Amino acid sequence: MTPVQPAGALTPEEARHLQENLREPVRPGLSEAELDDVERRFGFRFAADHRTFLAAGVPIGDRWPDWRCGNAEQLRKRLAWPVDGVLYDVEHNGCWLPDWGTRPVGPEDAVREARRRLADVPQLVPVCGHRYLPGLPDTVGYPVLSVYQTDIIVYGSDLRDYLRREFATGGISTAPPDGPRYIPFWSRFID
Repeated sequence: MTPVQPAGALTPEEARHLQENLREPVRPGLSEAELDDVERRFGFRFAADHRTFLAAGVPIGDRWPDWRCGNAEQLRKRLAWPVDGVLYDVEHNGCWLPDWGTRPVGPEDAVREARRRLADVPQLVPVCGHRYLPGLPDTVGYPVLSVYQTDIIVYGSDLRDYLRREFATGGISTAPPDGPRYIPFWSRFID
């Protein structure tokens, strides 16, 4: 049975067309069972568009996570990269969010408290390089973020827009007029 796509979702045909522009080899897509297994093994959920994209084909190359054959430890590091980057800025660059309360005096205590608070933020899932989509299941339309510590910028208003702009013609962004969709916690770092 084919899963029901949310309104505005990337279609399998559209995903395959976008993959033709990647300038990277693409392996056959992941089955629903394989996608479910990845989510179970690594403890996150793909957004609906990300699932559709990976079901259409799995890009391979250094920048793309290989959810089928990749090194599990490397995939875990890529999943941890966004939170690790925030923790680095807490420890080394004085990052502290006002809603976290008073910053602990010692850097180790500050990192420990920040880690506790970051345990509940939406998981960011790698798409390509340090471009991430929030792992919010059954959702579409969230922006693709470029994440490097707390230097976070929008690289596409959604997965479709990101793939078109980064790999295809460039073209005009399909960003909504009121800006990218808000991602709890992560959007606060976007300028």
